[in-house]
Amino acid sequence: MTQRSRHNCNCVKPDIMEELTPEMLRQQANAAEPDGTKVKNPAEQKKGVQNTILVLQGLDCADCAAKLEKRIAGLPGVEKAVINFGASKMSVKHTCSMLQILRTIKEVGYEATPAGTAAIGMSKTVWQDPKLISTALSGLFLAGGTAASLFTTADRLVIGLLLAAMLSGGFFVVKSAFYSIRALSLDMNVLMSVAAIGAVAIGEWFEGATVVFLFSLGNTLQTYSMARTRSSIRALMELTPREALVRRNGIEAMLPVEQIAVGDIIIVKPGEHIAMDGTVLIGTSLVNQASITGESLPVEKNAGAEVFAGTANEDGALEIKVTRLAQDTTLAKIINLVEEAQAQRAPSQQFVDVFAKYYTPAVIAVALAMATIPFLALGLPFKSWLEKALILLVIACPCALVISTPVAIVSAIGSAARRGVLIKGGAYLEKLGALNAIAFDKTGTLTEGRPEVTDVIALPGNQKEFLLGIAAALESRSQHPVARAILQYADRLGATAPAGRQFQSITGRGVTAVVNGRNYYIGNEKLFQGLGIDLAKMSMSIGPDSAYKYLDPSTKLSEVQDQLAALQKQGKTAMLVGTAEQLMGIIAVADQVRPNIATVLQKLRSAGTKRLMMLTGDNTATASTIADHLGGLEYKAELLPQDKLSTIKQLQSRYGKVAMVGDGVNDAPALAAADIGIAMGGAGTDTALETADIALMADDLSKLPYTMKLGRRTLSIIKQNITFALLVKALFIVGTFWGFTNLWMAVFADTGAAMIVIANSMRLMRVQDDPVAA
Repeated sequence: MTQRSRHNCNCVKPDIMEELTPEMLRQQANAAEPDGTKVKNPAEQKKGVQNTILVLQGLDCADCAAKLEKRIAGLPGVEKAVINFGASKMSVKHTCSMLQILRTIKEVGYEATPAGTAAIGMSKTVWQDPKLISTALSGLFLAGGTAASLFTTADRLVIGLLLAAMLSGGFFVVKSAFYSIRALSLDMNVLMSVAAIGAVAIGEWFEGATVVFLFSLGNTLQTYSMARTRSSIRALMELTPREALVRRNGIEAMLPVEQIAVGDIIIVKPGEHIAMDGTVLIGTSLVNQASITGESLPVEKNAGAEVFAGTANEDGALEIKVTRLAQDTTLAKIINLVEEAQAQRAPSQQFVDVFAKYYTPAVIAVALAMATIPFLALGLPFKSWLEKALILLVIACPCALVISTPVAIVSAIGSAARRGVLIKGGAYLEKLGALNAIAFDKTGTLTEGRPEVTDVIALPGNQKEFLLGIAAALESRSQHPVARAILQYADRLGATAPAGRQFQSITGRGVTAVVNGRNYYIGNEKLFQGLGIDLAKMSMSIGPDSAYKYLDPSTKLSEVQDQLAALQKQGKTAMLVGTAEQLMGIIAVADQVRPNIATVLQKLRSAGTKRLMMLTGDNTATASTIADHLGGLEYKAELLPQDKLSTIKQLQSRYGKVAMVGDGVNDAPALAAADIGIAMGGAGTDTALETADIALMADDLSKLPYTMKLGRRTLSIIKQNITFALLVKALFIVGTFWGFTNLWMAVFADTGAAMIVIANSMRLMRVQDDPVAA
């Protein structure tokens, strides 16, 4: 019996199991779509325009990436080419052969592989990387030439070793420079090639060899460093198994995740990662969801619970019904959204791009003038001014400046994704850093979002069951958490909800529908005041012999308004039920405040947030009770959606950047108007993932202080990077004119500056997600 047949929990004959292969199941799965149409073979190439995603290797320079993008976009048969520097990917819309595109990319000095067949970053081992080998050889020859110059007078040996250092280290540089010149582009490879050749022309062999080695070393280190910054996304990709144990027709077999269909049953053993999004059918286990939600503790999963691809099953076997295809899982969406976010240009990056656009040509023009005018017009020594011009050419490369923003964005967004925070672009990170005010929706944000019915008070002449039935009928079409609470409570007590029709939501006030031929209403006090009912004149009495046994006989109730006030003081939301002519009763629900919110708010204040405010459509008394429970949080109550929108605008006019925190569905105008819309519980919620600027994947606000800290730290580091890169350029330009610098120092400063910028940005990967105590 095979290993596969031993795992089978159904009584299937061994010979049947021996005959079954993953290929047979693949053929079965791919035979037809649900509607009966034949599935297209993925290998079949679509004729005409094709869209191809390529994974690039060795792409460590943002300026070089822009030039590569321009080079590919200019190929015959390429309609559009867009490089995502953060993800190291290129999207190409083309009619020409993909081989031609791959060949061109290789000629420029990079390697490319169609997405799905290679991971982001350096795929080769150290001694398989030809660029690293060339750098090592260049260093060895340079060291040999230096030693020879100290211990021998054989100039030819010294020059030979230095020439070998230049040829070995400069092979890929000159090759890329050749193709750049052919494409009428002046990139860093061209500038360095000119500088090295110029150094040889004026007899500075040691300086030329040092320039080549330092530049080659800098490129290698940048490639490694950028691969490290992209490791967050690569780590997410590697979390999902490439195959899973699937049961179909009572038979189990391992299948690639691409061949698993919605409705299939996958079996996940203890210690394995879950391969697909789905719903637990059988089993109980603890699942570590940190890769999706950032939660530090495993979550218990039972039958009916939702599970996500890429999460780790810890201690129990689970049978899971697949609900999404491999390319549609929550983790796949997160990876795609993060890569798209890393591609977006932040405001500071747009400034840098514009600056570099004019700065580089200006410095090149000055360098040409420096090499010719002093010699031709003033008769000054050509060699010394040519050397100054070469130094200026090296300084002209804006690598450190151009990379200053995107590398910080890549680090921060990737790090946040691993901690359960999805940030949709660099612009939002920068806005986070400048945030001064945050507005919170109440239900589901500051509270648990799972209200429960606490009181049902029927006015004389009405029965509790009838009251609940009418309320359930009115709320049967609503998706509001309060509506769900009433429906669940009515079902638990066995109250029958009659059929209703002509349902209508009265924005900010309640719901109405026709039930048993009469118009009934459920909503707040304003709703019934609008119907002409004066609550102050309504009274009720309840004594020990009352028929309303569900009430405490000792309860002393006078006026309806007093009862409403009493419920609201307890932090409950009280709703009236009745017709346009009379009230039938009161139903109150309560939603528990999240246990760690007070600490979260304190951390946000400590982080420098100037104003925190709760916005709610609930009544003032309930809002006041919750605000007091949260340490005197400022609030505005009884707000309609348009009131929340105007409040956001008022906050913006006074405080500048404002965030709105909600569930990603309700309060859409306020979320849209805020500078940053932050959605709660993005895991498994397509709306939150697609519409929010930032999604906290766990249904927990404790990640918000970390997100704020990350935003502020990112903005600070971007400013540091830009300032440092500009300062280095300025110092060396001045030093060049005054004669304080030489060629190898310029190269060291340029590559060193880029390395320092990358290293500084990588600090964002270590920003701590401090736990928030309950």
